[in-house]
Amino acid sequence: MTAVRNHPATTKLGGEKMENQLTKNHRKITTLAINGMVMAVYLAVTIMIKPLASGAVQFRLSESLNHLVVFNKKLMWGVLGGVVVYNILFSEFGWLDVIFGGSQTFLSLGLTALLAKYVPNIKIRLALNTVIFTASMALIAWMLHIAIDLPFWATYGTTALGEFVVMAVSAPLMYYIDKHVHFANRL
Repeated sequence: MTAVRNHPATTKLGGEKMENQLTKNHRKITTLAINGMVMAVYLAVTIMIKPLASGAVQFRLSESLNHLVVFNKKLMWGVLGGVVVYNILFSEFGWLDVIFGGSQTFLSLGLTALLAKYVPNIKIRLALNTVIFTASMALIAWMLHIAIDLPFWATYGTTALGEFVVMAVSAPLMYYIDKHVHFANRL
């Protein structure tokens, strides 16, 4: 909602302050709503491909949404929420997967967001994001080693490969989509 300047309601309640507060509230609500949509898309895509989404060999197509942080760091919360909620509701490893999967996602998204101010080139950031997420699959391999005694290095190899394929294939797609949608301007 946009406040009208010099409208009696805004003048009585503080004029510019009221208008600024309405704008801030609108931005917060928009950020929350868009992150909710990102979370819903992550969940829907992961649920649709559930047999491929977990275990030692996994191709979570929803992981392509990890690239959203390259364009807008505020979108990381929707992706993180999708990972955590999916792992709470559907993971056979329960809270262990919530902790390890959530941590892996948070650390990777956070690192990519921090690097954004030092790496202005979007294509390089997409490549770095792919490498960061691929490397961070060590946490998932470690969880699978703890939970069901899978061999760490073999499991790391398969989970990292799956993550790399999804992230590498989706990076140019997300770059193309951003040219039309402009993720940076959405929040």
